[in-house]
This record gives sequence, structure tokens and C-alpha cells, in this order.
Amino acid sequence: MSTVAHKGTADGAATGSPEGPPEDLPRGKGVLIIACGALSHEIIALRRANGWDQLDVRCLPAELHNRPERIPAAVRALIHASRCHYRSIFVAYADCGTGGLLDAVLREEGIERIPGAHCYEFFATSPVFAELAAAEPGTFYLTDFLLRHFDRLVLRGLGLDRHPELFSSYFGNYRKLVYLAQAPEPGARARAQAIAARMGLEFEYRETGYGTLETALASAVKRGAARHEEARRDDSGRDDVRREDEVPRNEEVVAWHR
Repeated sequence: MSTVAHKGTADGAATGSPEGPPEDLPRGKGVLIIACGALSHEIIALRRANGWDQLDVRCLPAELHNRPERIPAAVRALIHASRCHYRSIFVAYADCGTGGLLDAVLREEGIERIPGAHCYEFFATSPVFAELAAAEPGTFYLTDFLLRHFDRLVLRGLGLDRHPELFSSYFGNYRKLVYLAQAPEPGARARAQAIAARMGLEFEYRETGYGTLETALASAVKRGAARHEEARRDDSGRDDVRREDEVPRNEEVVAWHR
């Protein structure tokens, strides 16, 4: 099956539109992951590594994080556009600043999401993130995605390329930068450390891997496979009932003569 992301997602992992599933997709087959575009790189890597061929990924723009109040409606629209085409749907978002509004939508739709408040938590895992937050509440977190797009999302996004004097206004209350690395590229740690130095922050490096994202997706795939097998058995059972009800024509003739 295909793996598609919204046009313009920062990683450019794939192309496509989030409005609905591919036109040639069989109805009622496979698992759909509705994901934040900031996770497209990681989810595609996990799909490939685990051979999840029945898994499709459709990503909403990562830029929605700048307007988190729009995330719930965007997720709901994609659920409605895709539901009849998939056995199972799972949402690869944390709460992501929606203040519980995403959870309200998912309860109404009967769909689960990754546990946690944000991607930092599910990459680090909840116990580790709680430990980091307690040790230094004034921490700025980087992931692989945010590191790759730091200039665009942070420097240019906040206007710091034009007004570097605003650094202290934005980051004056931070004391530490923690880089939560999933699958870091060569030189990634040095780039993160340079960002910390530029921001005047203490630096810490944590190689987290994919954390709860991997286990949550694995569970979603397993549930989807179980539903597929259950539906297959149901279909097989209905076929058996139909065959029992259909008496062959030659048997009808024999019974009539008796």
C-alpha cells in the first residue's frame, strides 16, 4: 500500500493530498495512520523496517502546530474521508497543544491516538520526560525533525533571522537544550550543540530511538491485523451458510422423486 504525506510537509517524505485515500485502494483493507507531518520521516522508517505492508500513512501539515486549535477538525475531516476504506485507523498525534479537544474528537469517532502531551514525551517515554522536566523546567527540546528544520521553523518562523535581539525575549527563561535524537544523521549532535551555544543554553544529548511511537504503531498494526482476520472469518462463515442453503439442482430432483 502507499505511504503518502501532505504536499509541503517539511521532510518531503512523500507526496499526495490528505483529503482522502488513494482512488485504487480496496475498501475495508489495511490500517491507516493519520499523522503529524513532523513524524512522517520516522513513521515511514518504522514501516519499512518492520515490513508493515498493510499500513498506509497520511500526514497533515506540521505547520498546524502553530495553530493547534485547528488540529482536531483537520483530523476529523481525514477520518471521515478515509474510514470506509480501512479496517482500522490510528492517530499519530499526542495532545499537541489542543487542550483535550483532539481527545474529544477521537472519543466521538472511536479512534485511539499515541499517549502523551507532545512528541517529546512519547519519544523520550513518559517516565524519562517527567524526569527531564522535573530536573529543569526551563528546557528547550529538539527532535530530529526540529533540528533539520530549525532555521525555517524557529529562526525564520519567529523572525529571529531579522531580529536576533529577540532571542532573549523568546528564550530568556530557558536554561537547557535537550536534543532527543531518534535516528540522528552524521553531524546532528554537533549542530544541536551549536544551536544550544547560540541560544546560550546548557546542552544535553539523549538518544531515544522512536520511543512510544514504535510500540504504539506496532499495537495499531496488530489490532488492525486482528480485525482483518475477524472480518475474514465472518466473510468465510457467511459463504459457508450460503453454500449450505444452496441445494444443488440434481439433489433437488432426487429428493423430489423420493
